[in-house]
Amino acid sequence: MSQTATSVSFDALLTTLQEKSKRVSQGGGPKRIAKEHEKGKLTARERIAYLIDKESEFLEIGEFAADGMYEEEGGCPSAGVVTGIGYVSGRMVVIVANDATVKAGAWFPMTAKKNLRAQEVAMENKLPIIYLVDSAGVFLPMQNEIFPDKEHFGRQFRNNAKMSSLGIIQVAAIMGSCVAGGAYLPIMSDEAMIVDKTGSIFLAGSYLVKAAIGETVDNETLGGATTHSEISGVTDNKYDTDQDCLNAIKRIFDKLGASEKAGFDRTESQKPAYSADELLQKFPLDRVKPYDMLEIIRGLVDGGELDEYKKDYGKTLICATARIDGWAVGIVANQRKIVKTAKGEMQMGGVIYSDSADKAARFIMNCNQRKIPLVFLQDVSGFMVGSKAEHGGIIKDGAKMVNAMANSVVPKFTIIVGNSYGAGNYAMCGKAYDPRLIYSWPTAQMAVMSGASAAKTLLQIKVSSLKKAGKQEITPEEEKQLLKEITDKYNEELSPYYAAARLWVDGVIDPRETRKVISMGIAAANHSPITERFNVGVIQT
Repeated sequence: MSQTATSVSFDALLTTLQEKSKRVSQGGGPKRIAKEHEKGKLTARERIAYLIDKESEFLEIGEFAADGMYEEEGGCPSAGVVTGIGYVSGRMVVIVANDATVKAGAWFPMTAKKNLRAQEVAMENKLPIIYLVDSAGVFLPMQNEIFPDKEHFGRQFRNNAKMSSLGIIQVAAIMGSCVAGGAYLPIMSDEAMIVDKTGSIFLAGSYLVKAAIGETVDNETLGGATTHSEISGVTDNKYDTDQDCLNAIKRIFDKLGASEKAGFDRTESQKPAYSADELLQKFPLDRVKPYDMLEIIRGLVDGGELDEYKKDYGKTLICATARIDGWAVGIVANQRKIVKTAKGEMQMGGVIYSDSADKAARFIMNCNQRKIPLVFLQDVSGFMVGSKAEHGGIIKDGAKMVNAMANSVVPKFTIIVGNSYGAGNYAMCGKAYDPRLIYSWPTAQMAVMSGASAAKTLLQIKVSSLKKAGKQEITPEEEKQLLKEITDKYNEELSPYYAAARLWVDGVIDPRETRKVISMGIAAANHSPITERFNVGVIQT
């Protein structure tokens, strides 16, 4: 549910985040985890913890995918797969691990979307990818939502082939079931290993083989580790335990040649202007209360130091260069306090005006010219409306900003700290504009417009529909009840967890983790040299 009131504390929001995260980390629950252990298997999260370098960071992507979805099917925590960026033998990698405690690792529609997102991260950043396979295949009752379309199940095998042609390393470990079309994923990887007695891979299991051709054969003989490592040659090597298999992956990555670098500038990291806990105190939970976004930025950048671009012009957008964990960045952020122009006109915080859009477009071009990654901090209500704005060319200037941002060749990172409404979401590099990573704070809200505005508009539509259907009179009480129902539903859809469940954002994070997310994102992007020339095409002037 949306948190809008001043009565909600940051502690309460962070407690909710921690509780949701803890619940998701349990996958299918303690009983299902115990069953995996009884088979001698590690769970998906245990495999990742064992695989990554000790005391290194793991940045989870899609932790809350499918949150609150598929309830009629018993739910699908984390979409039944754990994905993220981590370090193995000192090398940064993307990891995809099926969670067999959730419906035996079966693929739901959001599972496919999440897997494709992980592959996208690997492809954009030219990072090696490791697949820890343990899946029963497509969730058949929903096959029509996962099987045939462009962004469905089959797209992952297309990505396997494309990554291979791009020279992106792919290593797969079959640590449980791997059936039907899903069998192609590990075998299209550079190296495929399998765990003896627990791993199996075949296009059709023993029951289906019996039904299809009348042959009686057990699954181990059909597609077990011995069969595929000694007879078919489908897998490269077999291992006795999960740990042995994961150790073998570590040895592979211990011997990789160095990757090319994009050359983004980094110096020694410095602490921000104030502590992470103080950062929380700078951000008001009351959405109508103005605040100075510069204070938030100083709590994120090294030494609290930044160089503003055109600081006295287009003041509802802050454009500045700074460093985050040593990395040089260009920041585009919504100023949330009311500002005054040189002509004495008042401008509302969180709104993009013609002058601020014009400024941001030029700043984005400069960052591309100088090979500086872009960070967008969103707390945006949208673009200015009204006759004055329209006569001043707001659409033209907004289009200029969107054009420069959309055509950027430097990597972009987006953090939604507050509002993310309408075209403001687009201009500030929403999901549709290919940010390398996009995360929300628990205070974020995302929709075409604010809850209050949308609810009143939707109420008018509903009342009009009822009258057309023959209900002539609607009492004030009925109208009040309708408004409450509409508002409650819309507020639920505003929640950052609603967005995270559908992968409109990569996750919901504690604001104190923001520097880590951006730093790891740029470190990942630094593996992918920029080869495309920056070109905005026809731009409105």
